[in-house]
Amino acid sequence: MFRTLVSLALAFAFAAVALQASAREVLTLERALALAEQHSPRLRVAIQQLEGARSGVVTAGQFPNPEVEALGGRQNARMTGAPEGSVQSYGIAQPLELPSVRAPRIRSAEAGREAAEQGATEARAALRAAVRQAYYDVLRRRGEHELAQEMQRVIDQIRRRIAAAVEVGEAPRYELVRADAEALSAANAANSARLRVTQAVAALRAVVAAPLPADIEVVGDFAPVRALPPVEALREEMLARNASLAQARAAVRRAEARLESERALRTPQPVLRAGVEIEPDTNKFRVGVAIPLPVWNQRGGQVGEALAAFHEATAAAEARRLDLVTELENAYSRYQVASQQIAAYEGGLLKQAENALRVADAAYRFGERGFMEVLDAQRVLRTVRTELVAARFEQQAALIEIERLRGADSERTGS
Repeated sequence: MFRTLVSLALAFAFAAVALQASAREVLTLERALALAEQHSPRLRVAIQQLEGARSGVVTAGQFPNPEVEALGGRQNARMTGAPEGSVQSYGIAQPLELPSVRAPRIRSAEAGREAAEQGATEARAALRAAVRQAYYDVLRRRGEHELAQEMQRVIDQIRRRIAAAVEVGEAPRYELVRADAEALSAANAANSARLRVTQAVAALRAVVAAPLPADIEVVGDFAPVRALPPVEALREEMLARNASLAQARAAVRRAEARLESERALRTPQPVLRAGVEIEPDTNKFRVGVAIPLPVWNQRGGQVGEALAAFHEATAAAEARRLDLVTELENAYSRYQVASQQIAAYEGGLLKQAENALRVADAAYRFGERGFMEVLDAQRVLRTVRTELVAARFEQQAALIEIERLRGADSERTGS
């Protein structure tokens, strides 16, 4: 009975340990994107700017409020027989807004709302691109760390062989000294690679901006990459769909509407007035229109400021278009170069390096070559594998940048 209870207790303990190990929180790309959209302060800023722009449209459509006036006093007689008593005056004034002023103001607010919408879209796209870049950088650094660990294991194995040979007198002592130096160098390289993994994970946590546990595990692999259309087609699609360019164009329309509104305000805006005066012996009713005279202020400065803002927005939109074209061409070139490197590595260089290592290791086992030749072959293989990992990262990073620029939904690309 006691043994049965002990067995059950151990079984429950092992089950709890296994459950705790399996419950370790993992971070996939999809979860990282969802957490970033939920917690990113930059995205919240863009959303609040959009809410403010929407309220601006409501403000632009509001009519001016009327003014109500009420006065009271007393009338005293200065002549014999003149009436005396209280005097009251009531009036109302309603500013009349001309359509030439109201319409462009509303168009300016609507253009501002559209610019804010495109800004929020651009902020979301930039955030998702940054998360993807940081996520794939973790995969890249992790791959480099695994290669460094593998190199360290190989050198440790060779060192043990050399130590055994030196102990029995089959190899000189300086061979072990060289092997110790190589083992120390490999250990330092592995530690440096591990540090880069830690830094990449920290960068990913910063981009996600969500409260994640310290032992979070990033899981996943590089996404399959499909062929891209010609750069000319991508350029046309980008110019038609890019959110930042649409935001700049909306800013141009907003500045143009503001300029039109400032010019329309040169025309005096009338004010409709009506009132009544109640005196001891008479009642007076008045209705009229008040028109301000543009004598001292003819809005020359306001029109000049609006015109300068319009030219500035136009130039900024053109500059943004040129910058986007340059960014797309650079990203496309990076994508092509990385794709060519991957094809070269996977097409023969990787297999050649693996075969060279096998030949060198076999020759070393039979005493035909020294351990330095094995290390050189191992270094070549590690270099090829590391560059292959780097090329895959560069290809994925370039694709992410292209998808962000063209305004495409990255979910469709499988990335």
